[in-house]
Amino acid sequence: MLPPELPPLPALTRAEAELIDRYLEVVDLIGRINPARAEHTYGGLRAAQALVGRASALRDALATMHRRGESEVHAQTLAQALRVLDGERRAGRVTVPPPDGG
Repeated sequence: MLPPELPPLPALTRAEAELIDRYLEVVDLIGRINPARAEHTYGGLRAAQALVGRASALRDALATMHRRGESEVHAQTLAQALRVLDGERRAGRVTVPPPDGG
């Protein structure tokens, strides 16, 4: 059985795509650091070390957008891209889990 086909990504500028990619990298790292979800310190340490570089890349993506005159964020379009790229699940690892451990 084949997995369901994902909807296509919305049309993004190269800078918007870079922003989404860098943002999700940062979210993934923060999720690995989250002490409410972590199991070992080493993974969190490695993620924290990588976070510096990924946060700089995120900053650079936003700076590129700004320099190119992309001064507005098209939140609905970018949210759609985040959903297609599993952003809701990935961002969920950043939160504190409910008391039942879910």
